[in-house]
Amino acid sequence: MPEEVPSRNPNRRTFINWFLATSAGAFLLAVLYPVSRYLVPPPAGESTAATVTLPIKPVDVKPNSGQIFKFGSRPGILIRTPAGELRAFAASCTHLNCTVQYRSDLSHIWCACHNGHFDLNGKNIAGPPPRPLDQYIVNVRGDEIVVSKSA
Repeated sequence: MPEEVPSRNPNRRTFINWFLATSAGAFLLAVLYPVSRYLVPPPAGESTAATVTLPIKPVDVKPNSGQIFKFGSRPGILIRTPAGELRAFAASCTHLNCTVQYRSDLSHIWCACHNGHFDLNGKNIAGPPPRPLDQYIVNVRGDEIVVSKSA
């Protein structure tokens, strides 16, 4: 009796195995791609702005108060100390980048996310922030406030 030679034409079982393997691969790709994009965010470009003129007039900033402003793509905070001196810092907490705010009742900068505290020089004094806030240079030119990154 002659031996049967396997047919070169794909049969139904081969097609179904190929189809299932392709479907499983497509499913894994459809699940893993968004998860990987979430876990590895795209790099955020640093703002190229070195100086910003604030829309705030110096007389509008009362002693022992603070205001948030935009420095390029990041928030900044402008503070007038109880003594009347203007200071500016990056308003992103050095712990987890939450936006900080000025607390006039405590006379220092406070991060509400994890109760981080910074003094009026930007130094971390309590809570989990690992380092001080980045300080900016403040110049008053007539009726304008100009904030610059330090050199």
